[in-house]
Amino acid sequence: VQLVESGGGLVQPGGSLRLSCAASGIIFKSSDLGWYRQAPGKQREMVATHFRGGRTDYGDSVKGRFTVSRDTAQKMVYLQMASVKPEDTAVYFCNVRIPGFPPEEYWGQGTLVTVST
Repeated sequence: VQLVESGGGLVQPGGSLRLSCAASGIIFKSSDLGWYRQAPGKQREMVATHFRGGRTDYGDSVKGRFTVSRDTAQKMVYLQMASVKPEDTAVYFCNVRIPGFPPEEYWGQGTLVTVST
């Protein structure tokens, strides 16, 4: 399984950014896909999840600003970030959870997003 994130960088407060994650080695449509982030000195937190049934879930701090989506044909998962704030600065990680006994979980290497003037 390989997850490769891209799209991070420097963005001004109030701006937008789209993160992408290319997945390989998994049955994409059977997996729950998500984005997590970790800011310096803080624990990793869930940002957004796109469940295999189509339902989505968001962390409270990003609700209404971020949107998670998937392209099953291209095996891509996206995080569209809007109205970004300095507190959104973090390393963003792509996450895949595959149901089963036992369940499996995989992480990308992370991409840095910096929100600053």
